[in-house]
Amino acid sequence: MTRKKVKLAFIVNDTARKASYNKRKMGFLKKVEELSILCGIDACAIVYGPYEPQPDIWPSPLGVQNVVFKFRSMTELEHNKKKFNQEDYLKQRVSKARDQLMKLKRANMENEMKLFMYKSLQENEIMFQNLSMEELNVLFWLIDQNLKDIGVRILEASQIISAPSPGQLQMAPPPQLAAPTTTRMDDGGHTGMTLNDADIIQRQLDMDLMLNGNLHDANGPNMLP
Repeated sequence: MTRKKVKLAFIVNDTARKASYNKRKMGFLKKVEELSILCGIDACAIVYGPYEPQPDIWPSPLGVQNVVFKFRSMTELEHNKKKFNQEDYLKQRVSKARDQLMKLKRANMENEMKLFMYKSLQENEIMFQNLSMEELNVLFWLIDQNLKDIGVRILEASQIISAPSPGQLQMAPPPQLAAPTTTRMDDGGHTGMTLNDADIIQRQLDMDLMLNGNLHDANGPNMLP
């Protein structure tokens, strides 16, 4: 169950104010102790209240003196290293708000130029004279980006179309085996040049043509069988 939101205002009732003081003082000192233990830092707390003659000190008077002495021994640069006052906080918020405003202006201008571009395409007419230089730069940038996107989509579509489907893939034909070779022996019984069957048949055809041609030249066409 979540705690009820407390209204930050002075408690008028003395009894309720004293009870709230004691309760919150103990919680505050406990948080300082947890911060010192969990984060390994030197911390101290001094609480002055109207209900006790002496202030409440944590962890001890000696511990408070050590923390104060360590703080005072630091240089001015170390003191201001992580200093953050209200003025710096407001400057940071203003800078962030200004950056967000610039981003929104840029987004609005891009949307306006998109509408202008689509309207110009529908009417087949572009009225450049009504645009400022900044708007023209945004318009040209949008046109360039759209052309690049169109080129990428065309390239992807062409790659998908040119890619063969699984049914069109065919197996490569098996390699043809070489014709068996024939070893020719010379008169001395030595192994000569090796020829395959195709070479032998071709040489026989060449010899027949030569013989038939010579017979035809010497005896005339009637001497041929």
